[in-house]
Amino acid sequence: MKILLSDAFDPSLPDLLRKYGEVTSNKDDAAEADVILVRSKTKCTKEYIDQAKKVRLIIRGGVGLDNIDVKYAQEKGIEVHNTADASSIAVAELAFAMMIAVPNRLVEADISMKEGKWLKKELKRTELFGKTLGVIGCGKIGTEVAKRAQAFGMNVIGYDPTVDVHDIITIKVTIDEVYRDADYLTLHTPLTEKTLGMINKETIAKMKNGVVIINTGRGKCVIEQDVVDALNSGKIAFYCNDVWYSDPPESTPFLKAKNTLLTPHIGASTNENLLRIGKAVDRIIGKFVGNYNQRII
Repeated sequence: MKILLSDAFDPSLPDLLRKYGEVTSNKDDAAEADVILVRSKTKCTKEYIDQAKKVRLIIRGGVGLDNIDVKYAQEKGIEVHNTADASSIAVAELAFAMMIAVPNRLVEADISMKEGKWLKKELKRTELFGKTLGVIGCGKIGTEVAKRAQAFGMNVIGYDPTVDVHDIITIKVTIDEVYRDADYLTLHTPLTEKTLGMINKETIAKMKNGVVIINTGRGKCVIEQDVVDALNSGKIAFYCNDVWYSDPPESTPFLKAKNTLLTPHIGASTNENLLRIGKAVDRIIGKFVGNYNQRII
């Protein structure tokens, strides 16, 4: 069996997987690979899958699967898996770090100090305590963010079409209720036809004046220019973003927009998470090999 690591994983992963066969990181080996591991950079399109003639298992080290043509892969008899459980804490901690940084004006304070300024009176902070956090997408990551918000004394509401009742999030019947009531809005949805461009000028108009939006979900869930326009008008007070239309973004108005906190898609890139991803990949391949051997017998 040949296993291709098409994107960057923890350096320990090749040794962990060699018990199953040859492990390579040479992308030119895709045509000979039985198993292909990807993160965000590699796009497993129909054309890519057709070129990977021997592949029978594709694993994404992460949550979403929108960089894989899952339907076509399954039609070709290829199993597709992700490592959703592994990344929840890493992404949630980044989302909450952004949520803390904005009202405490940490970036402005750090930059001003290094510029020789003393903005003690100018940098007025606000608190998370007592504010309402709206969680869009109440799965594993949204739940981890909610836990942290509870610890800070926030009121947590949310919307998820697949969740009716939640232990710590007050689930609203409609998403508009969340838009209306949230002081902070955090996005944790997959990219689907319904979530594509869901944050746009029409939905922004339903939000509180001065809302803060944190997006560690999917870049294409927002219409970038509509967000920038709302930042300019003050409708959105601050926008925090870790996810992009492409990695890296070819062009985005966020880079020149005011009141933004931007990171280069590092939500899942903690040392601990990369190790968890490796263990999850090991389990998936182990199960796949066991099932494959059973079919042969």
